[in-house]
Amino acid sequence: MEPISKLQAVIQCKCPRCRKGDVFTGSMYSLSFKGQTTNEFCPYCNLRFEREPGFFYVSMFISYAMNVAEMISASVAIYILGLPLVYDNLWYYVGVLLLTVFICSPFNYRYSRIFLLHWLTPGLGYVPGSGDDQVHGSKIASQQ
Repeated sequence: MEPISKLQAVIQCKCPRCRKGDVFTGSMYSLSFKGQTTNEFCPYCNLRFEREPGFFYVSMFISYAMNVAEMISASVAIYILGLPLVYDNLWYYVGVLLLTVFICSPFNYRYSRIFLLHWLTPGLGYVPGSGDDQVHGSKIASQQ
């Protein structure tokens, strides 16, 4: 099986080391609270995702930057769509921005952690063949 590219691993929220295991349980916009739970270890290569205590606090800064970019984009979009930026329309802008933040928060939570793991963690990169002999190695050996 060919390994997936780094971009595919980021989009699909896969482990940065083996690019096979899921970082999160469940889907992004599920109605249960278990959808946004980060696995403690990769199910394939047994990589510990939280590298040290408080590791994912840094992802708050990434999420903040994503949030600002989304709010600026939403403001420019509603301005271009015809809502003039005057005092009378202030609450429309505030409502659209709050709705944008609310809708994008699961996306920001998930991808801020993924960006931190894939691009901002030194020494953590793709290792071809990692995890093939650990968790799923018994399955491969039993098939031969």
